[in-house]
Amino acid sequence: MPSAATPGSLPEPDPDVDPCLSPDPRLSPAPALGTEATGAADRAADRAAGRRAVPFAGDLRTVRILWRREMARFLRNRARLVMGLAAPLLFLFVLGNGIGSAGGDLGHYQAFLFPGTLLMVVQGPAVAVGTVIMSDRQSGFLRQMLVAPVRRGAVLAGICLGGATTGALYALPVLALAGPLGVPYRPRLLLVLGGAALLAFALTALGVSAAVCIRRPQTFQIVSGLAMAPAMLLSGALFPVGGLPPWLGAAVLANPLSYGVDALRRTMPAPTSADAAPAWFHAGPEWWGWTPPVLLELALVVTPPLLLLLLAGRRFARVD
Repeated sequence: MPSAATPGSLPEPDPDVDPCLSPDPRLSPAPALGTEATGAADRAADRAAGRRAVPFAGDLRTVRILWRREMARFLRNRARLVMGLAAPLLFLFVLGNGIGSAGGDLGHYQAFLFPGTLLMVVQGPAVAVGTVIMSDRQSGFLRQMLVAPVRRGAVLAGICLGGATTGALYALPVLALAGPLGVPYRPRLLLVLGGAALLAFALTALGVSAAVCIRRPQTFQIVSGLAMAPAMLLSGALFPVGGLPPWLGAAVLANPLSYGVDALRRTMPAPTSADAAPAWFHAGPEWWGWTPPVLLELALVVTPPLLLLLLAGRRFARVD
């Protein structure tokens, strides 16, 4: 018979009972100090490891979902497509015909304005994507994306690809009007469409970078408006940049959009006119008398926005 235990002492074990089957609860180790904090840190580490363990297929799925989201937004809001085409087409037909009616060398002005119209068309979706990020931050959807076990680069890539595809779709109606403007329908127009898609991607990356770093929607709209106006004027979209003063010429060389517009204009088929295009028609940015090739110009268009997007991705990695 087991002996009675004195207060504060452990009872004698019963030889007929296996101690492994009925352990004394007082023999279990006491929780160490700071267990809750350690558990929270372990859970955070597990979540971070889960994000790092997302396979490449998961990144592609994230890109596809966000791309489809932008496509659904584009298809459901047809009024935005009409409004996005209204102002550029007014420039193309009203301003182009008004200046081109002077005749002479200015008769080619409408065809000269054609690549600039493409730039004006594709910049609309870029600003719209930044506005969507602002609304997602206010609604809480952005926080849900950031806490999901997906890579931040996949989220940014999906958003930028959606904006680039939307910009290319905006450019299609303008390219369909190439014939009446004196630009022949030739396979080279597909290269122009590809250049417009790259330009749309670059502008979307700039818009996303600004939307990630700027928290207030009003500030984003002001900054985007102030940035796009001089960039458009100094890109050669509306007038030739060959005869500008030196201080404006330096601004043209530092503007990535000027290389994009020049690449579109040089890729575009020659106008179907009896007269040869004047010298100012292809007057683009030059480096000490040397004109960079089209591929280099496209690289100069895409590289700065990609660098800004990488810097913005580090800030985007933090939960707002």
